[in-house]
Amino acid sequence: MADFCEFFKMKKLFWTGCITGMLWVFGAQAQESLVRVGRIQALGKTNAPQDIYDVRIQSPKSAMFSQDGKKLYINALEGGQTLVYSFPDLQPLRSIDHTFGPADAALFQNETTVFGYPYFHGKAGQYNHFLGKPVEMAMSHNGKYLWVPYYRRSFDLNASSPSALAIIDMQTDKVVRVMPTGPLPKYVAISPDSRQAVVTHWGDNTLGVLDISAEHPKDFRYSGHWVVERKLPTEGIKGNRDNNCGFCLRGTVYTPDGQTVLVARMGGGGVAGFDAATGRYLGTVTDIVPNPRHMVVSHDGRTLYVSGNQSGLVGRYDLAAVVQALKAAGAQRVAGPGGRSLSVGMGVRTIELSPDQRSLYAAINNEAKLVKVDLASWSVVARSDVDPFTVGLAVSPDGKTIVTTSQGREMVGGYSVGLYRDAAR
Repeated sequence: MADFCEFFKMKKLFWTGCITGMLWVFGAQAQESLVRVGRIQALGKTNAPQDIYDVRIQSPKSAMFSQDGKKLYINALEGGQTLVYSFPDLQPLRSIDHTFGPADAALFQNETTVFGYPYFHGKAGQYNHFLGKPVEMAMSHNGKYLWVPYYRRSFDLNASSPSALAIIDMQTDKVVRVMPTGPLPKYVAISPDSRQAVVTHWGDNTLGVLDISAEHPKDFRYSGHWVVERKLPTEGIKGNRDNNCGFCLRGTVYTPDGQTVLVARMGGGGVAGFDAATGRYLGTVTDIVPNPRHMVVSHDGRTLYVSGNQSGLVGRYDLAAVVQALKAAGAQRVAGPGGRSLSVGMGVRTIELSPDQRSLYAAINNEAKLVKVDLASWSVVARSDVDPFTVGLAVSPDGKTIVTTSQGREMVGGYSVGLYRDAAR
């Protein structure tokens, strides 16, 4: 154990890393119902069972299961890769590289930008030569295509220029098209009928809208550019773009009928709404948990759940009432219907529902926890220690396995993907 902790010391990790490692080795868990059953990490080799060393796990941002639950996709942001593992046996299947050069020109279909976005960095003629930093993921066409937006192109250090997104064939696990986006796209949402997609630009208060009604990505095309109140100029923009981002648009969902798009405004708060057919900006409801980051909708379409990063709260709202308030807002900010909130832990990031809709799981960044909420009692029923800086979360289609991604910071903290079994299932 001393050697284990010395490893963390040599790597200049926080003491939480050592504590987490000790919990891992001895199998200690904060709650009986959430038990770690595996880990994939780039911290170093250990003798712990089901602890897989994979140097490619560089700042893992998000995870997603294939629709059939047989594959696990992991976005390694700083590594510029999407890693594919078989599930449940966790055998490495493929590394999808997001590095592009002259040989990849066909993937871009002669596109370098969209909506007239100018480049403030990079070389003319070489804008499509870059490493993309993968953020979140979304599936379309009944699990056939995986969408991966890039935080930025590698030459665009302050994320002021157009970025891009990759479309991956989930049968071959190969990139089949790369499309330009606005600055700093962090999120993609797909309409329930897979005929429309929106890419949410953290960097300038806008969303790009795509017609994806065709069967093949080569025929996908942009159809609209939506703005929340006002577009943020990015020429010469300075400072940390994680903070200097206007309304910092992130979590995005369609209503189950596909008629309304909701967008979380981390900067300043509230949830914005758009009419999906016309692109009309409806307004913003403000009586939402502060600093809203991620949103999910219940399978029955009745409830909207929102994570509030800085507040440590998860909110639940009557979705129909939220939409009604937005339609009556007249493109203004209105309070909205309000809802209920629950404290789950500071720095709550990604949230996901169990397939049976009985539970909500939350990744708690500041406290390095995985939290389980019982929706019937609206209470926290389990907490488990995870590796530091947990940010992403995915639930297997059978509801038995929860995956967390712990995003390291300059070899401090996570660099790991944890797999947990909900013993109550």
